[in-house]
Amino acid sequence: MTRQNIQNVKNFLLSFVIVLAAFAAGRYVFPTAPAAPPTEQTVATTETLSVNRGSSPEFTAMTPEEALTYTPSELHTIKLFEEASPSVCYITTKAQRRSFWTRDVTEVEAGSGSGFVWDNSGHIITNYHVIKGASKAIVTLAGGESYEATLVGVAKEKDLAVLKVDAPARELQPIPVGTSEGVRVGQSVYAIGNPFGLDQTLTTGIVSALDREINSQANVPIAGVIQSDAAINPGNSGGPLLDSKGLLIGVNTAIYSPSGASAGIGFSIPVDVVRSVIPDLIRYGEIRRATLGAEFYMLNRGAGLAFYKLSPSGPAAISGIRGISRDDRGNLVLGDVLLGINGKPVRTNTEVFLEMEKYNPGESVRLNVIRDEREVEIKVMLGSTVE
Repeated sequence: MTRQNIQNVKNFLLSFVIVLAAFAAGRYVFPTAPAAPPTEQTVATTETLSVNRGSSPEFTAMTPEEALTYTPSELHTIKLFEEASPSVCYITTKAQRRSFWTRDVTEVEAGSGSGFVWDNSGHIITNYHVIKGASKAIVTLAGGESYEATLVGVAKEKDLAVLKVDAPARELQPIPVGTSEGVRVGQSVYAIGNPFGLDQTLTTGIVSALDREINSQANVPIAGVIQSDAAINPGNSGGPLLDSKGLLIGVNTAIYSPSGASAGIGFSIPVDVVRSVIPDLIRYGEIRRATLGAEFYMLNRGAGLAFYKLSPSGPAAISGIRGISRDDRGNLVLGDVLLGINGKPVRTNTEVFLEMEKYNPGESVRLNVIRDEREVEIKVMLGSTVE
């Protein structure tokens, strides 16, 4: 081998050694990171995606790559809205107006609100004040179809109303109903409605207080109201308040706001009240409640409630209760004075009303009354406001 060939081999070997050394140094200085195991968040997101896609045909299908752009919390909210929104409807009302000049009667837009599907028979639940004074109510379901509704029943003292639409069963998706008994301050809530006429709007928040009391359309208090900070505006009235499972826990009915817009204080009628009222509204058109068959006159200085007017066939009259009467000279003579019911003091008509809500027609109560300047107990079997 010539000297030139030997030199070429040496140069080749030297170059090869230099390349190997550089490669080894690179692996040492810049090591290749091992494949990271799936994190807890990635696993949770993937699992949520598979459950969501499999549990509801309404949930928008996502690829794994698309789902990873959302947090598990966002995926949960998306699923909740897409499953619940088909149950929520938009209600517009019309009222009759007579022209001052021509005396012609026309129908004009009166207002709008929200509601939700209660059952497959087409019953729609909303607030009484949404349809108050309306000559016609139009219900637009989530699919976009509109139907003229008939009024089935109202409960002014609960600010609730039931409408009915003649819609195909395929367009009716009843809302899943939960309970308000276990609602806790701090839990997440979701409101769906039509604020300012903007249909299918979702707002979120938490339960900020419980057992609030608001005044109803009948000027009697609604007790046990849920307070939340989910944004509720005009048009949200009658819409559902949902828990994190997508179950109905309340009906959005009022806000506290100096400006008329959401100030972070909204009130919802508890669903347990709704569940107790709706069957009566559907069957009778009003609440079938216990009654004494008497009207009262509030005496001064908290001295009790005088039985002012008795229904001749009512429970109080049948039990021998004495009402206000007149003597031979035409002067009013005080009869029995109500102090309490089953030992619970009552001093106003509102307190009597709220106490009667605790009982059903046919139950017996003990009335604590003053008769002839003595306190006595009189047993009365309660009647019904609806026969």
